[in-house]
Amino acid sequence: MNSREVAIDVLVRLEGEPGAHANVELPALLRATTLESRDRAFVSDLVYTTLREQRLADHLLTPHLRRPLDELDADVRAALRLGITQLRLGVAPYAAVGETVGALGRTSPHARGFVNAVLRSVARTGAPWAGPTGDDVAALALATSHPEWIVELFIDELGAASARAVLEIDNEPPPVTLRPNRLRTDAAELTGELSAAGINVEPGRLVADSILVRGAGDLAELPAVAQGRATPQDQASQAVVEILDPQPGERILEVGAAPGGKATAIAERMGDRGLVVALDVAPERLVRVTEATDRLGLGAVAPVIGDGHALPVRPGAFDRVLLDAPCSGLGVLRRRPEARRRITPDAPAVHADLQRTLALTALRAVRPGGRFVYSVCTLTAVETTAVDEFLASRLPLARALTPPGPPWEPAGRGARLLPSACGTDGMFVLALEVG
Repeated sequence: MNSREVAIDVLVRLEGEPGAHANVELPALLRATTLESRDRAFVSDLVYTTLREQRLADHLLTPHLRRPLDELDADVRAALRLGITQLRLGVAPYAAVGETVGALGRTSPHARGFVNAVLRSVARTGAPWAGPTGDDVAALALATSHPEWIVELFIDELGAASARAVLEIDNEPPPVTLRPNRLRTDAAELTGELSAAGINVEPGRLVADSILVRGAGDLAELPAVAQGRATPQDQASQAVVEILDPQPGERILEVGAAPGGKATAIAERMGDRGLVVALDVAPERLVRVTEATDRLGLGAVAPVIGDGHALPVRPGAFDRVLLDAPCSGLGVLRRRPEARRRITPDAPAVHADLQRTLALTALRAVRPGGRFVYSVCTLTAVETTAVDEFLASRLPLARALTPPGPPWEPAGRGARLLPSACGTDGMFVLALEVG
């Protein structure tokens, strides 16, 4: 398969399988090819840009179609979106059109003429292939390729300027962040190793020993990752573990721990001394926790199957408890570009009901004087400050600890981190000392 054939295949899979994710499907397909690293990078950039800007691409394609886009075959839709994305990225029209049409020939040779005609019509309109301008919800939604309900929600809750900044950064490729395994290396040593391999490296802006990398290729094949000396993890998630502040020898519980990024970070910060119970309801997801602990050489992490509604632990058994709660995920839309079309307007409220229940249950596992941390990778009030208000009303003796300072911003008794603040995932965190 060539580059564009892989891209079309991934887009078709993501559209046909609601549970599929680009960060899983794309690397798996690329590993099965013989594409060189430069071509793999091109495919990744093309797929993610197409996913992020799909709504705008569809808007720009529509005037050149005689039939609605959703009535076309999935691979034809994918090819059209890939073609216009390449034109918008500055790929020469002969390549953007010709190579895409050629790639479609493997699955739909009968549609090649149609796709060729449509993309050539688009190309003739000339650059720039820009979207609408304006500050109203409809124009901003199209220009940034978000559903209107998300745009309206962000404007209402973040303010116009912050909302626009978040919507725009959602369409930028996120940097890859590595967390050095402090039991095996440190940031300085890892930086030197990566730089010597020709990888662009810079220090993180939020977490002191985090490392931002570009041009690293398939992270699973990066020696530092494969050998357990580093783990890909966004700085916002690393910061949540800093706020939990686990200490050597303590008993820690993480509720909803899979795939294990925070649980393993906790164990590393504890020097692998103590106990980290990584609880998750899905056995197949806990397999990933086990794989992560094996790769990193950690013995303190104990994966446990359990439901957060009824924890299989004694009340007050843990020094610290982390609930990284299921949420709408509106803070990670640039990292999960397909999610903006899957999340429904009722998702924040539905998740908030679950979050309140899980938080009350998780808090019972904290010993008196212990610490509870609630975190969600979303920005909605109903999933953040409203949950905080609920906990304050139900547990008046639980004392809120000082929230992190800038670039975090105050939100209720906790703090919110916008993706636009320092290029991380969006996150809310609340830390309580249990009375």
